[in-house]
Amino acid sequence: MLTERFGVSRTPVREALHKLVAQSLAERIPYRGVVVCEITRERVEQMFETMGEIEALCGRFAAERMTIGERADLEDLHLRMNVMVRDINIDGYRVANTEFHQRIFAASHNADMLELATTLRHKLAPFRSSQLGISERLQQSSLEHGQIVNGLMERDGEATARAMRRHMVSAAKQVLTQLD
Repeated sequence: MLTERFGVSRTPVREALHKLVAQSLAERIPYRGVVVCEITRERVEQMFETMGEIEALCGRFAAERMTIGERADLEDLHLRMNVMVRDINIDGYRVANTEFHQRIFAASHNADMLELATTLRHKLAPFRSSQLGISERLQQSSLEHGQIVNGLMERDGEATARAMRRHMVSAAKQVLTQLD
């Protein structure tokens, strides 16, 4: 039993298993408990495809609904991220990257969209964690973010949506390359 093996109470084990199920890394099976899922390349592609469409929709909504303050703050964040790329500050960029995307989700001004996007991003986190560790990917991500910011500043929902989709395809490509 996991509690005995790791010398902990049931609560942290239950919470850890709940997180794994929430990330689709494990599933609850009646009368069997929690079982680790087989993660296939096809499954990862499906998750990125879905995330791309959700992010595109958030981007389109944000382009139409963002306040001037939200636009200025996102642009400032992007400029700070460019410095992180220049300095190869991978850890800082990872944190800022999550904030960048969360700000766009929030700027859609749609609570259900924000919740859905955040949940999907959480599911993809185990696969995306290593992709920004490569400096070329960091630079590419920053360029893609620039295209997203440009669409948002121009209030061009379709350009923003296209840039968000391209950004997710680029991220998926890097992750899938690492799976091979």
